[in-house]
Amino acid sequence: MKPRSRLVPVSATEAPIRNEATAQTVRRKRRPKGAPKRREQQRAIETRKMILEAALSEFAERGFDAASIRNIAMRIGLQHPLITYHYRTKEILWRAVAEYAFAEIRKMWDEGPDDKNLSPMESLRAKYSALLRFTVAHPDFHHFMLRESRPGNPRLPWLVNTILLPAMKRLLPQIQLAQQRNELPKGNPVLIHYMLVGMCSVLSSLKDEIRQASGIATEDPRVVEFYLSLIDTFIFHSRKDLPPRLRKKRADSAA
Repeated sequence: MKPRSRLVPVSATEAPIRNEATAQTVRRKRRPKGAPKRREQQRAIETRKMILEAALSEFAERGFDAASIRNIAMRIGLQHPLITYHYRTKEILWRAVAEYAFAEIRKMWDEGPDDKNLSPMESLRAKYSALLRFTVAHPDFHHFMLRESRPGNPRLPWLVNTILLPAMKRLLPQIQLAQQRNELPKGNPVLIHYMLVGMCSVLSSLKDEIRQASGIATEDPRVVEFYLSLIDTFIFHSRKDLPPRLRKKRADSAA
């Protein structure tokens, strides 16, 4: 049987089949070659984030020694080998959690106003406010950090040198500038930094106690904004806005 000539009309039943085959060929040609790979990469990113969030809660609640990768897997309904595929050991996972948390904080800082356009006090307010909002959104973060502050903790030197000191170095110069402008008390800027960290962690570290004692939900956005306004009043206002008598009194006490 001779092949049909291209000039021979296609039957009514064959036409839809040929048209659909042509459309599929066109779609395959138009589809970006990297699309499936990008989707796979995005799924891997989302899985790692889910693992890190669950691990943050596990380490915060149980501590490093009592935490287990199997418990973390159960928290999010994943198979244990999938977590060890991304993070081979508990130590590697713990470090990834610390790096992830502070990367999120640095991201909030970087997305905020540029320091070049801010006074030292405005810059500090923006950064510590971001820290407060992060701790409210991730209440386990403060407990994760507290568990690593116990004496003799073998992970603390890595945490301090790799995570905490680089973050602190972004804040101390602004604290020192504010001190030079008489907007913060004189003294060791590291202590002022840790005082502010303590103030920013209260809504997360004491949230259950505050709710039990007063019924206040510290995650309520209105509560967060009011608490920030308290910090503004006591810390981040400019001394130029104070009455002269109070401004002199604070300057004398800081001397």
